[in-house]
Amino acid sequence: MKKIFFTKMSGTGNDFIFIDETKNPGLIIDIETVQKLCNRKNGIGADGLITIHNSGKYDFIMNYYNSDGSTGSLCANGARCAIFYASDSGKLKNRTAKFLSNNLQYSGEILSNGNVKFNLNSPQKIKYNFKVKAADQLITSHYANTGSPHVVINISDPENGFNFFSSLDTLPVEPLGREIRNLTEFAPEGTNVNFIKIKDGVIHIRSYERGVEAETLSCGTGSVAAAIISYVTDGLRPPIKIITKGNENLFVNFDVENQKVKNISLTGPVITVFTGEIESIN
Repeated sequence: MKKIFFTKMSGTGNDFIFIDETKNPGLIIDIETVQKLCNRKNGIGADGLITIHNSGKYDFIMNYYNSDGSTGSLCANGARCAIFYASDSGKLKNRTAKFLSNNLQYSGEILSNGNVKFNLNSPQKIKYNFKVKAADQLITSHYANTGSPHVVINISDPENGFNFFSSLDTLPVEPLGREIRNLTEFAPEGTNVNFIKIKDGVIHIRSYERGVEAETLSCGTGSVAAAIISYVTDGLRPPIKIITKGNENLFVNFDVENQKVKNISLTGPVITVFTGEIESIN
């Protein structure tokens, strides 16, 4: 059987399998391959899979797959890992990167302290202060599409009146997030769901990710959505610090001009977990 050569990477606990076409010529990635490789019991295990392709115009092209094999969304932590991977594998001419994801151009850089900064495009849609019905109650919510769709819920909002948990730590993220993710108002694609609590100007966040269909230790586009929403609803000013479920730090920076958000960036650590090879399942 043909071997697949891979690198396992993590961006603040959001973990990915990287497959480089130069090391795996002719490899075909389909839904079944993604699902089996991302399986945490019988595969490598990851929140998603990223393929890296060479490009004459760009430093690289990344294609992102959720662990269930679905595609089409931006993965900001995955992009940060891709920048690190490209640097580590000699694809970058310097510490900056210009690349494609979902046929859209992005950029980023490796900072002098080793953190990786990824520059996002402006949000496609933002909506504030609407109600969703879940857990038999109406919950005040916000929405931002930062390359992926995100609902943001501040559990400290007094209008919500949650009565089945007292803190972000005890929040039943998976059942509540799954219910909101599948509400008809977000059909047919569904949405990611982020629960936040703001303390001393810092956002603490837990995220339920569609495509993974579970809580993840970190969500990059969700953190960006939470920061932009909190700028308006709670008066936070960039750069905004985010503390993830995995207790790691992300920083979201942006400018606001004529009520438009631009020059958005997400910065934080990236690590290579391990490299290896696995038998192809094709």
